[in-house]
Amino acid sequence: MPLPILYSFRRCPYAMRARLAIAASGVGCELREVVLRDKPPDLLAASFKATVPVLVNPPQIIEESLDIMLWALNRNDPFGWLAADAEMGADLWRLIEEADGGFKTSLDRYKYASRYDGAVPQAERDKAAEFLAGLDQRLANNRYLTGETESLADMAILPFVRQFSLVDKDWFDARPWPCLHIWLARFLQSELFASVMRKYPKWRAGDPVTRFPAV
Repeated sequence: MPLPILYSFRRCPYAMRARLAIAASGVGCELREVVLRDKPPDLLAASFKATVPVLVNPPQIIEESLDIMLWALNRNDPFGWLAADAEMGADLWRLIEEADGGFKTSLDRYKYASRYDGAVPQAERDKAAEFLAGLDQRLANNRYLTGETESLADMAILPFVRQFSLVDKDWFDARPWPCLHIWLARFLQSELFASVMRKYPKWRAGDPVTRFPAV
């Protein structure tokens, strides 16, 4: 049977969290690395939205990163990332929605201020920092965002915190968020993170299949 196809871009945090869930689940797929300024016709044909990640598993076309995470974890969830969803319910999803909403909006205007008329990078950084300070408070009580083990919330949010931290690393490292820094460092030093950040060449039609996660 053909493998499901994941169109991805290595540095995109949305694609990163999709790859994290697929790698954790062990559900095999074919990885197609996309160059965003030169999207392959196959991606454009599969998805009108044409942004990564996109999972093609006929007849399914899954275009949202969270939906791809759930697709993989509902097939196999060896680390119990979905367990917190059952326990925390709406609170967990509110946290993810806040990260994907206000925090991501400020992150974009902080990192890419020139793309947004009237954006003031420092003001947007400070807005985003309020969300991160709240994460630090959560982590003062637990090793992870929803308890003592990793959950969907951690893996959905971590790639965006990583992206924020790299905009001005000296500023970020100086923030009084000790628990957040430990949480992020643990993620960045993990074998799972290393496995999803391997570099792949741009995919072209006719290329050999790149299996992900790598066997």
